Amino acid sequence: MAAVAGKTYPAVQIEIDPERVADFARAIGSNPSDGVPPTFAAVYSLGATVPQLFGDEDAAVDFARLLHAEQEFEWQRQPRVGETLTSVGRVASDTSRRGMRFVTFESETTDADGAALCKSRALFVIRS
Repeated sequence: MAAVAGKTYPAVQIEIDPERVADFARAIGSNPSDGVPPTFAAVYSLGATVPQLFGDEDAAVDFARLLHAEQEFEWQRQPRVGETLTSVGRVASDTSRRGMRFVTFESETTDADGAALCKSRALFVIRS
């Protein structure tokens, strides 16, 4: 397995669908009328881009040995319902030590005008 550090995946567009936001808000105990919950970034930022990493044969991510160890988000602003966003994911680092592989995956999300909206960073630990 070759390390995939530095690999960038194609941009993914996602619309902030009002029904999906309302379902998500109710699932986390928020009021759907309060707008897009901050943790919805797991859908439009991480959720839109990380499947590319997991589906990449070069990355060779074994789900049976995967631990989602860390997750962080940094917002410039919250998205609005109905907006179409673009997220781009990349492997920031891919290292191995002591029988474990550490893959840091980042995504950047912009609005329709290309303005920064959200950055996401996840650490995946994969046992050998």
